[in-house]
Amino acid sequence: MNYHNRKFRPISNSENGKVSVDMVFHYLQYGNVLTCTYHGQHILKGQLIGWVDKDGKIDMRYQQVNRQGEMMTGVCQSSPEITVDGKIRLHEKWRWTSGDLSNGNSVLEEI
Repeated sequence: MNYHNRKFRPISNSENGKVSVDMVFHYLQYGNVLTCTYHGQHILKGQLIGWVDKDGKIDMRYQQVNRQGEMMTGVCQSSPEITVDGKIRLHEKWRWTSGDLSNGNSVLEEI
């Protein structure tokens, strides 16, 4: 699985997540190393870095600054699914490593 230059939008998220439907995640991949930048309604700037395994699963770390000026960090494991129309859908399990340390789930879909 190669995520290079693919863009994703959230289609669902846990209530304690900060991802909004207006966000676009732009992925770049070099070998097994994945990077991404994003921003949106609640997030001024976000970045992630991750490792893609042979099955396309991503183990990532993210950091972001929200509109209140707070720095936030977290970890996420993402598993790909190929939809009937050939797009990639990412099923994510994430956990904040700052703030309230809560966890949740989200789904992103390729646009």
